[in-house]
Amino acid sequence: MLGRFTVRPADDGSEGFGVWDGAVNGWRASGIPDELTAAEQAVELEIQYDAHGPRPADAVRVLPSPQPVRRATWSEGQIEAWVRDTGTGAWYAKFRDPTGLVSLILGNDVRPINDKKR
Repeated sequence: MLGRFTVRPADDGSEGFGVWDGAVNGWRASGIPDELTAAEQAVELEIQYDAHGPRPADAVRVLPSPQPVRRATWSEGQIEAWVRDTGTGAWYAKFRDPTGLVSLILGNDVRPINDKKR
């Protein structure tokens, strides 16, 4: 289950954000000051957990250093890890765009950037 963790505005009247856990219908984190930080926390949780609990070790590959890539939408960024959806078997990349926003995108939608051809 990818998409278990979502970023939502705080519901306590504050200006911050939180990370909602859809598997348990409750907040996983709250009091996060900005949406970028909340999005990164949500993706990190997606990498660690699937719908049933901790993700199997063979379903996660953390890269030793970020790899520059280009998305199918022709936007550039970096991937920092891979995670396999245990339900479908599809691999997703932890993608950071130039603004710092982190998301999970389908692995088929990224291509390495060859610096020599840039």
